[in-house]
Amino acid sequence: MFRLLVRSGRGFAAAMQLLTRIPVPLEVPYDQGTMRASAVSFPLAGAAVGLVTAASAAALLLLLPAWPAAALTLAVWTAVTGGLHLDGWIDTADGTLSNRPRERMLEIMKDSRVGAMGAMAGVLLLIVKFAALASLLESAGPACWAMLAAIPVWSRWWMTAAMAAWPNARGEGGMGALFRGVRAVHAGGAAAAGLAVTFALLCAGGAAPIEWGGLPAPGAAALAAAAFPALAAAFGWPLGRWLARRLGGQTGDTYGAMNEWTEAWLLLALSALYA
Repeated sequence: MFRLLVRSGRGFAAAMQLLTRIPVPLEVPYDQGTMRASAVSFPLAGAAVGLVTAASAAALLLLLPAWPAAALTLAVWTAVTGGLHLDGWIDTADGTLSNRPRERMLEIMKDSRVGAMGAMAGVLLLIVKFAALASLLESAGPACWAMLAAIPVWSRWWMTAAMAAWPNARGEGGMGALFRGVRAVHAGGAAAAGLAVTFALLCAGGAAPIEWGGLPAPGAAALAAAAFPALAAAFGWPLGRWLARRLGGQTGDTYGAMNEWTEAWLLLALSALYA
């Protein structure tokens, strides 16, 4: 039990260090065992990102109209991740939209320079996120903040699910190789962690965003929490399957790209709910 707790603690620290810029002053070994444990904690790191984002949105909305508050919230959201996933989105677009052979696409994705396809994809993604945030902030409330905080939880859970679903496209190389040992059991553990933290967020934020057939608050929160993994999988699976066909699997960049893709679609769904 003690070893399990130590492994879980190291996994959480590694997830925070990998996926956020929130300081975690703990040295952990970046080996496959720690990376497998970190994948289970990806939703918890997402919760930290979501809480910072939602708190920033609520504070900024006290001082600014919805549109400038949305722009600054998006800046905070990107900054708290260090732009890691956005970089993966851009690199993935540069490679997979180049219409080159598979090996050449993987080489392009490793190039730190930004090409035309990556630049366009990055701009379009930020526009979509900004528009959805601006719409959301115009009709914000306590439950809205809880739902917003939950979005990064489930986009990062989908990263763990994708690690379990597809092989590493680079074989023994690349960042993605560290997560080769991630299996369905890790994705299931990450889902359980995500459901627990989402349920807590929704209960704290006023349960559900809409009336769920007269259900009591805990039941409404549980039902709303359960909708998140279903939507994340529905949004994430098509892109993951397409990328796997193009590249023969996934890479560190495509995990980041799927996070951004899923996050954007969940944000769009939330803005539509409050429209």
